[in-house]
Amino acid sequence: MTVMTKLMSAATGLALTAGAAWAEPAIIFDLGGKFDKSFNESAFNGATRWAEETGGTFREIELQSDAQREQALRRFAEAGANPIVMAGFAFGSALEEVAADYPDTKFAIIDMVVDAPNVRSVVFNEHEGSYLAGIMAAEASETGTVSFIGGMDIPLIRKFACGYAQGAKAANPDVTVIANMTGTTPAAWNDPVKGSELTKAQISQGSDVVYAAAGGTGVGVLQTAADEGILSIGVDANQNYLHPGQVLTSMLKRVDNAVYDALSQGEDLETGFNVMGLANRGVGVALDANNEGIVSYAMLSKTFGAADQIVSGEITVHDYMSDESCPALDF
Repeated sequence: MTVMTKLMSAATGLALTAGAAWAEPAIIFDLGGKFDKSFNESAFNGATRWAEETGGTFREIELQSDAQREQALRRFAEAGANPIVMAGFAFGSALEEVAADYPDTKFAIIDMVVDAPNVRSVVFNEHEGSYLAGIMAAEASETGTVSFIGGMDIPLIRKFACGYAQGAKAANPDVTVIANMTGTTPAAWNDPVKGSELTKAQISQGSDVVYAAAGGTGVGVLQTAADEGILSIGVDANQNYLHPGQVLTSMLKRVDNAVYDALSQGEDLETGFNVMGLANRGVGVALDANNEGIVSYAMLSKTFGAADQIVSGEITVHDYMSDESCPALDF
């Protein structure tokens, strides 16, 4: 069983359970909430799996504002939580300030690199999984136009978009790829109405497959795609179940495994730089009963063949985070 600790506003501070210090691990969810059906929820699922398998407990907080990041980290560290896991790149600056003050506490941050001896930095090769999603999109498209909707316009999300476009063009050199971002502030992660509007605009330009990498905003993308009769592609968690027969696949980013591994190691958490990609099943595409009727054998053959070539090095997928260019897509 988990113990829920809620954050109040920045003005009133953090409402943490009073009393003696605990030795439990803790997880801090990013804006958008732990039930966003995407990134945060995948992190929550990993923590829940660890608790169910071990009988352990963990503390958790859902942020209400950016101003609470450092405060949450310090309160948990002072209370003895170890390790403390952060779901999201936006914790980077706060963790850089906090980690040195608590050298006996282990921290794990997902999607960001913080160079400190007591920090595990977990990053993903999202471009590799997105390349596979792009192949599937181009193979499934009947109009020859596919699209992408990102959340906040940051290099990490452009990394998804560029991999997707490269995969789509590898499957069909003549395919048209449209890309839009939801916004430039953290609010872009939780705006399903804007996601719906962007989806409709892309449909008007001919898109019949849309890939959303936008946190809670993606829920609106997938819903509108289903309503309008086109295919969608989910992200992070397996979102195929949201609209069976309408979600072509989901680009799995195994945030759940990253959290599960961190909690399993506990106070002995191995720190340093940790990369999760196709080679170690950190990313991939989801296949289940919800999409088996819309995924052909030929599509799977091409997709899994490309996966093998990426792992072997025969195919190199462009990484926008290493080189801020996107040969297959104009933003």
